[in-house]
Amino acid sequence: MLKVALLCGGKSAEREVSLKGGQAVEKALKSLGHQFKRFDPATDLPLLAREAQNYDVAFLVLHGPGGEDGTIQGFLDSLGLPYQGAGVLGSALAMDKALSKILYQQAGLLVPKGLVLEKGKTLPEIDFFPVVVKPVSQGSSVGISLVKGPDELALAVEEAFEIEDRVLIEEYLAGRELTVGILGEEPLPVVEIIPGEGHAFFDYEAKYTPGVTQELCPAPIPESLAKEAQKAALQAHQALRLRHYSRTDFILLENKLYILETNTIPGMTETSLLPLAAKVAGYSFEDLVQKLLDLVLATA
Repeated sequence: MLKVALLCGGKSAEREVSLKGGQAVEKALKSLGHQFKRFDPATDLPLLAREAQNYDVAFLVLHGPGGEDGTIQGFLDSLGLPYQGAGVLGSALAMDKALSKILYQQAGLLVPKGLVLEKGKTLPEIDFFPVVVKPVSQGSSVGISLVKGPDELALAVEEAFEIEDRVLIEEYLAGRELTVGILGEEPLPVVEIIPGEGHAFFDYEAKYTPGVTQELCPAPIPESLAKEAQKAALQAHQALRLRHYSRTDFILLENKLYILETNTIPGMTETSLLPLAAKVAGYSFEDLVQKLLDLVLATA
């Protein structure tokens, strides 16, 4: 039996998703027989600092700024409390989509054409419409817009700047959406994501509304492509200095895999993708939670 500090909630735009995932993990911890206490980083960090010595491990179900960017990881490091997922460096690198693109390219991975725009700078001429506009350091498709032509670009950029001072303008690739989880340095089965009618891509609503999106696992693609996607996901995981687990998103277009981003704390809700892939690989949800706890203890 372990004593687990379960962290969920926080202050990011993904707070509600975090709380839902926290409920699922809480249920699993109960089933596994572990003791736990829930802490919400929005209010409970002083309490956690006082009580940290009472726990063997922290389990993070946090997303977005403050949860996936290295902030909470550094706090836990200072307390000497081990946790699952990436450390400070890996979290910060993966959260910054502009930096991660550079590291993907250095690892030999294909990325969509794109550029970063800082608030207050002149909007550049874009010659590769349609494009996706998104804040550099958000998750769960928060603040993303699909822009079909130049006349829509300024408004989309303005909306993204309301969330963050840097935005990524990236070529929209109309291919098949794939995602690959890594668990303990081993790739999980590939998942294909088919957004429902009215969703041009896997946006926030498509991600978290049950029944809106089809998730096929294993993905109906040739085995050679599946292996290529798994290899690329592991390369991304390693290039970003990650550990324990991650989930990397791709677009498959004309038999080429383009990497979009890597999630360092994949969702743990009933509609989440990593638990689905883990289930196909033979892990129940409780098995997945226990595996992550075991990985923490093995590297603490």
